[in-house]
Amino acid sequence: MVVRLIIGLAATMVALALAGRRVLFLYRLGTSGQPAPERLASAKDNVGEDVKGQVVEVLGQKKLLKWTVPGLAHFFVMWAFIILATVYLEAYGALFTGLDFHIPLVGKWDALGFLQDFIAVAAFLGLVVFAAIRIKNSPKKLDRKSRFKGSHLGGAWLVLFMIFNVVWTMFLFRGAGVATGNFPYGDGAFMSHLVGSALKPLGHGADEALESVGLLLHIGVMLVFLIIVLNSKHLHIFLAPLNVMFKRRPDGLGAVQPMMSDGKPIDFEEADPDEDTFGRGKIEDFTWKGFLDFASCTECGRCQSQCPAWNTGKPLSPKTLIMDLRDHALAKAPYILADEADRENLPEDVLKEAGRPLVGDAASMGVIDPDVLWSCTNCGACVEQCPVDIEHIDHIVDMRRYQVMIESSFPSEAGVMLKNLENKGNPWGMSETKRADWIEELDFEVPLVEDKMPEDTEYLFWVGCAGALEDRAKRTTKAVAELLHIAGVKFAVLGPMEACSGDPARRLGMEFVFQMLAQQNVETLNKAGVKKIVASCPHCFNTLANEYPQLGGTYEVVHHTQLLSHLVEVGKLTPVTPIEEKITYHDPCFLGRHNKVYSQPRDIMAKVPGVQTQEMHRCKDRGFCCGAGGARMWMEERIGKRINTERVDEALETDPDTVSTACPFCLVMLGDAINEKKSSGAARDSLEVVDVAQLLIRSVKGEPEPAAAE
Repeated sequence: MVVRLIIGLAATMVALALAGRRVLFLYRLGTSGQPAPERLASAKDNVGEDVKGQVVEVLGQKKLLKWTVPGLAHFFVMWAFIILATVYLEAYGALFTGLDFHIPLVGKWDALGFLQDFIAVAAFLGLVVFAAIRIKNSPKKLDRKSRFKGSHLGGAWLVLFMIFNVVWTMFLFRGAGVATGNFPYGDGAFMSHLVGSALKPLGHGADEALESVGLLLHIGVMLVFLIIVLNSKHLHIFLAPLNVMFKRRPDGLGAVQPMMSDGKPIDFEEADPDEDTFGRGKIEDFTWKGFLDFASCTECGRCQSQCPAWNTGKPLSPKTLIMDLRDHALAKAPYILADEADRENLPEDVLKEAGRPLVGDAASMGVIDPDVLWSCTNCGACVEQCPVDIEHIDHIVDMRRYQVMIESSFPSEAGVMLKNLENKGNPWGMSETKRADWIEELDFEVPLVEDKMPEDTEYLFWVGCAGALEDRAKRTTKAVAELLHIAGVKFAVLGPMEACSGDPARRLGMEFVFQMLAQQNVETLNKAGVKKIVASCPHCFNTLANEYPQLGGTYEVVHHTQLLSHLVEVGKLTPVTPIEEKITYHDPCFLGRHNKVYSQPRDIMAKVPGVQTQEMHRCKDRGFCCGAGGARMWMEERIGKRINTERVDEALETDPDTVSTACPFCLVMLGDAINEKKSSGAARDSLEVVDVAQLLIRSVKGEPEPAAAE
C-alpha cells in the first residue's frame, strides 16, 4: 500500500504542476487581449439564461444532437467524463485508505454502480462511432467534402486512444476488485462483474496485484490525459462551458457588435486611430472572448461543412480561420507576454511570428489571406452549427474593419458602393427623389412622412433601397403595400427621407459610414415619433431591430412575412384563388438564422390554395446562402462556383414551378442564376423567383401579377 501511495502521489504532484503551469500560461495569454466588460455584465445580468445554456447546450448537447449519430456518440462520451469522476473519487480513496474504499452514503448503491458501468460502455461504443466517422470522412479520401479537412487528426486519434485507456483500466481495476471482494457494488455494475468473473480463476494473489496495477494505471492514464487535453484542441472540455456562458444573448445571430476600443464603444468624433483600436489589426487586438473562442475550437468541421464559401470552392473555412488565429496566438505568445525590454532577445522564430501581418497574402506571410476574409457572406451557418458557440462572424467583421478603415484595403468594386452610400444614401447612387416612384404605380394613396407620423398610422413601412429602387424588388414593395391596404392596416413611408440602413457598410467593415447613415435614420425616426416598423428587406429588418438600439433607436420591428402571416391568421387577408404550382422556398439568412423567422413565410404559403411546397435538402437553420450577404452583393465572385448558382442548382433538384423567398437581395441573386440556367437550357423558361408577398397578393386579389400578364 505504501509503494502504491508513493507512486500515485508522485505522479499526481508532477502532473498537477505541469497542468498548473499550462493553465497559468493560457490564462495570461487570454487576459492579454482587449477587455470585454459587456460580456461579464451580460453574464451577471442573465444568470437564468446562463443556467439554461449550460443545461441545454453543455449538458443536453442540443447543437451536437442535430447531427444525430455523432451527436449521440459525443453525448455519451461527454457524460462519461462527468459520471466517471465518481470512479476517480473511488480510485483516490482506494489509493489513500485502502482498496476496500467506497464513497460515503452512495458508494454501495447498485444504481450508481450500474450508471458508472453503463456510461463507460456507452463511451466505448461512442469511440467506435467516432473512429468509423473519421475513417469514412478521411480528408485524403474526400478532400474538401470532408468536414475534417484541415483538422489536426493525429491529436484526435490520440485522444480517442486515451479515452479507450480510461475505459479498459477502469474495468481492470474494478474487475480485479470484484475478484478480491473489495468491490462495493452488486450485480448492477454488470461489466465490472463480468470482468471480475474472467479474472477470478487467476487466484486471489494475482487479482490483488492486478487491482493495484489497475488502480495506478487508471490514475496514471487520467493524469497523462489531463496534460494532453491542456495542450490540445480538446481544451474545449474545460472551456466550452465558459464560452457558452459568455456568448452573445439574442435568439439568433442578430447584430454586429459595436466597434470597441479598450472595452468602450468608439466615438468617431473623438476617436484617434493612433490610440484607439480600430477593428483587429494584430492578434493582441482581439478581446479575451476572442481568445476564448480560439481555444474552444474542437476542429469538428461542422461550420466548414455548412459554409457556402467553402462549399463553392473558395478559400474560406470558418474552422481553419479560427485554427489559424489560435495557432498564431500561441506561436506569438512569448512575444505578447514578454516585457518590452526582453522582446529583442526572444528566439528568431518567435520574432518572425510576431512580425507577420494578421491579414496578408502569401508573399507577406499573412496569418489570414485577404481572399479568406472577403469570401464571407455573413450568412451565420458557422455560428449556427458550432457546438461551442464560437462567433466567427464577429471576428471576420472586426478584421474587415481594420482593413477598410486603417489599411484602405478591400475589393475595389465595393468602394463604388461606399461612395454611393456617402453621397446618395443608397448603394446604387440613385437620386433620393426616386424612392417614392413606386407609389405612383398603385391605385391608392400611401402617406409620406413629412415631419411626424400621420395620425392613426400604426406602422412605418421601411421600404429599403432595393425595395424602392430595384425593379424586381419593387414588385414585392407594391405587393406588401397592397396587402396592408386591403387588410386595413394604416401605414406610411419615409420616401426621400429614408436612407440606407447602413447594413452593407457595416458588414463590409466601414463602421464610420454605417454610423453616419444609422444616426441620420435614427434622428429621422425619433423625430417622426415612429414606434412600429414593418420592413420587407431582412437586412434592413435585422439592422433596425438589432443594431439601431446601439445608437438610440429602439423600435418594434417586424418583417413583412411576420405581419402578413398574422393578418392571414386573424382573417384580415383571405387567400381565395388557387395557385396550382409546386414551390420551393429559400430561407434568407438574415431572416432565418439571424432572426429565427422560419415558420411565417411557410405559414403564408400553406394558406394559399393549390400551392404544393417542396423543401430543398438544405433549408431552415441549415439553409444555403444566396451569396449576397456581408456586402458580397457589391463584390465580384471570382473564385470557385458562384454561390447563387449552387443554390439554384439545389432548387432545381425539387423540379419547382416557382422559387419563393422573402428578401430583395435573394430575389436578385437567385433571379440572376435562374436566368443563366434558362439561357443554357437547364431551367424551364416559365421558372421565376418571387417573394412570398407576391404569391399572397395573387391569391387574395385573384389577379395575375403585371409581370406574368406581360
